[in-house]
Amino acid sequence: MIIYLGIGTNLGNREENLRKAVELLHERVGECIACSSVYRSAPQGFVSENEFANIVAVCQTIHSPEEVLLLTQQIEREMGRTEKSVNGVYHDRVIDIDLLQARGDEAIRRSDERLMLPHPRMQERDFVMIPLREVEAILINVH
Repeated sequence: MIIYLGIGTNLGNREENLRKAVELLHERVGECIACSSVYRSAPQGFVSENEFANIVAVCQTIHSPEEVLLLTQQIEREMGRTEKSVNGVYHDRVIDIDLLQARGDEAIRRSDERLMLPHPRMQERDFVMIPLREVEAILINVH
């Protein structure tokens, strides 16, 4: 299965946070086969003076989307994320890893309180869609 992950950070050394997250994803989720360049953006949904750095990474994995969710949440905690955004209330964060979409032989869909695939708000977010288009172009050129 191929899983697309949106990764963002607006605290600390943002480039190092992104690098570390990709490294841990590679170790625990599966081989990262494509990664976008860094896209910078202002916070959305809350006020902060801290700019975000965002990327999209694509990993090949043997894990189910639900297992990937648990693995990414563990990585977030290990990297220092202490609270999740709940009910549209957002805040500064060391790292945020969102499952965007998954593909096996075809698109994988999930819809429950823990996991929705494809991500329900990704189309609304330039900080997701611009890096996503970049990695899709990389994958087309690789295959």
